[in-house]
Amino acid sequence: MTASHHDDGTGTGRWVFQGHGYPTRKAMCEARRAEYVRLLAEEGVNFTQAAHAVGVSKRTGKAWRNGRARATGRNERPSVDWYRSTMDKPRKIHARYLGQEERILIADRLRLGDGIRAIARLLDRNPATVSREIRRNTNPLTGCYEPYHAQQSSADRLKRPRPRKAGPGTRLWREILAGLGRHWSPEQIGNRLRHDFPDNEDMHASVETIYQAIYVQGKGELKAELKRAMRQGRAQRKPRGGAGRRPRFRDPMVMISDRPAEVEDRAVPGHWEGDLITGSANRSAIGTLVERATRFTILLHLPDGHDAEHVQRAIIDKMASLPELPRNSLTWDQGAELALHKRITTAPDMQVYFCDPHSPWRRGSNENTNGLPRRYFPQRHRPIRPPGGLPRRGRRGTQRPATQDPRLHETKREDHRTARRRVIASTTDNVAMEGRSNLRCCNHR
Repeated sequence: MTASHHDDGTGTGRWVFQGHGYPTRKAMCEARRAEYVRLLAEEGVNFTQAAHAVGVSKRTGKAWRNGRARATGRNERPSVDWYRSTMDKPRKIHARYLGQEERILIADRLRLGDGIRAIARLLDRNPATVSREIRRNTNPLTGCYEPYHAQQSSADRLKRPRPRKAGPGTRLWREILAGLGRHWSPEQIGNRLRHDFPDNEDMHASVETIYQAIYVQGKGELKAELKRAMRQGRAQRKPRGGAGRRPRFRDPMVMISDRPAEVEDRAVPGHWEGDLITGSANRSAIGTLVERATRFTILLHLPDGHDAEHVQRAIIDKMASLPELPRNSLTWDQGAELALHKRITTAPDMQVYFCDPHSPWRRGSNENTNGLPRRYFPQRHRPIRPPGGLPRRGRRGTQRPATQDPRLHETKREDHRTARRRVIASTTDNVAMEGRSNLRCCNHR
């Protein structure tokens, strides 16, 4: 043991470690712990040797490294975290990353004198992947590619969480805020950064990095300002994807991934895209059908409702009036109005394909066409402003209420200035009719 309890004869005990005395046992243990960490970090000794050097067991050293539960119920923070990697604690790594066996093969083929492209063919990898691996993970001390050293170096770079590139207070963060102040989208901001700083990679940010900076780092009033600056004004990101969803309809859907490749190039006519345009409170709707090749558009009249029964009947009736050639397929979203898609497939002999959830861009022609009918059939009917000088109806509750003067009982919903002008005119007329020229309106003093 390198530590001991020493009594100097005065009754005052001193805790000694490596020739140094400490007033308390706690101070001596902290010195032991610091020396243990130094041996691991600077001397390069293993865990067992470091524990024996400071006079503790392997179990105590492990508790120092990993942290341990205290009697109070709180956990101690680990003293070191740099030693952790796939070498000490194996974890599952995605297949797109190089593994330990692949790195051993790279080292073996390099010793045999094989080139980069030959090694890439053996691994079924891109030659750039092999070249980048050798350049990044070659041991700088020996100048050789060592597979186990390369595996540990790669694992250390995969540690999470990483510091955010666009952190608060950085120059990149200030440029992002300036772009949001100009009401630019994250894509516009990212492209502008690459244009303004072509040689400075620290000032480049992807669209996802900008979104993370906006929705994750924004707090309090800053988050409210960022929300107002965004084009959609959302306080949080909309979830994407639909893994694990239950079947949408009783009849199995044929997804857009199974659609023939000939539909994508728009060379053959007869492939349609459809959607439903709903009115205020979904009380009314208009169906739209757009042919992908010619952009020919058909509007479906739905006066009796827009449930599945009425929508499928309107589609079948419209398609029945067309020649047989332009009826090849129909692509729709997963709206409930197409729950009877099996009838549409059978009656007009037109296969129905469904887009993935939250993927309107898969029907780009139809989504762009919907903007034109929206101009003539708006979702919300805005009140028409009356001509100047006339009172407005349907005032909001937040506006200034009408004056409570008894003389103005007929002008409760009038504009304040209009009501004031009417009172002045009425008072002046009364004075003129009575011939009381000595009286003047109080508002003209």
